[in-house]
Amino acid sequence: MMRYTAGIIWLAATLAMPTLTQAADARATAKYDGPWSVVVYSSSGPCEAAQRFSGQIVNGQISYAYGSLEVTGHVEPNGVTMVHVTYGTAHGEAHGHMTTMQGSGTWAGDGPDGRCAGTWSATRPNTASQ
Repeated sequence: MMRYTAGIIWLAATLAMPTLTQAADARATAKYDGPWSVVVYSSSGPCEAAQRFSGQIVNGQISYAYGSLEVTGHVEPNGVTMVHVTYGTAHGEAHGHMTTMQGSGTWAGDGPDGRCAGTWSATRPNTASQ
């Protein structure tokens, strides 16, 4: 049986899904827009040790809904990042800071298997060959 832990599901959805909303200050937050590679590390709880995901940020906004999965968040013009995720009865939150090329922070979530917490780190993929 596959376990859906709060930490893995919400952070995967955070940056692994395309964003769907527009920010009022699009020019200020657009510097974070584009593809990102994210690694989620679990340091406590019944979650997998690490997971890697890919995704997009559009106009500084992170927003996605699919079935019972709902992700909302944003990257502020100064790089402060915050995300809220719910998936059925699981829920979590991530905080951190991003620059134009990388980001990092912490996360915590509660799911059916218990509470998990850890860190995340994000980098832009090499786009020199594109």
